[in-house]
Amino acid sequence: MTFIQGFVAAVPTANRDAYRDHAAQALPLFKEFGARRMVEAWGDDVPDGTVTDFRGAVQAKEDETVVFSWIEYADQAAYDAALSAMMDDPRMEDMAEMPFDGSRMIFAGFDPLLDEGPGGTTGYVDGFLIPVAPDQKDAFFDLARRAAPVFLEHGATRVVEAWGDDLPDGKLTDFNRATKVTDGEKVVFAWIEWPSREVRDAGQAKVMADPRMQDPGAVPFDGKRMIFGGFLPILDQ
Repeated sequence: MTFIQGFVAAVPTANRDAYRDHAAQALPLFKEFGARRMVEAWGDDVPDGTVTDFRGAVQAKEDETVVFSWIEYADQAAYDAALSAMMDDPRMEDMAEMPFDGSRMIFAGFDPLLDEGPGGTTGYVDGFLIPVAPDQKDAFFDLARRAAPVFLEHGATRVVEAWGDDLPDGKLTDFNRATKVTDGEKVVFAWIEWPSREVRDAGQAKVMADPRMQDPGAVPFDGKRMIFGGFLPILDQ
């Protein structure tokens, strides 16, 4: 099972190419430090929410687009070693200035408790941030285990649900504030991979109509604070 470093950022829409180039420049270093896969996905279908949403999570401005991204490591030990190496490597200081406001980027490590599907070429990503109470952890992942095969049957190639146990507080933004956690809730960083936007749209409709999804029982989290959106990968290596 891998370990995930998850990110959400607000990037000036005009800086899309510069952002991708910056990420591509960093990729060889991250791989040298132990990263197995790095995905950067550009906001495409990111709705406004009534309580929480991706734009609010990173205080996105009108001329900014939300990016949902992650880096996969072999395990938490590899992730911890990578963080230490990044702090000590002078090449990190030599990289070009980030083409976005890094002070509003949120990031943390997450332990995948569910990772289903063969994966493959990813043409579209549905991303989620979900606040879950610790005493609902087992119920949440039981629900996720029952739902994952339905998504895979209807076109998804991979479903990942990753638990954040120790998420750092940020000065301006962080995962806890993004989902307005209360009473010790933890944040789940999750995504569904699809071959394309078209397959995703058709698949989501089939999932919603599937009898297995009609009566999921009690939902073990506050759906009003779940954050979700659709993203187009601009880098996946």
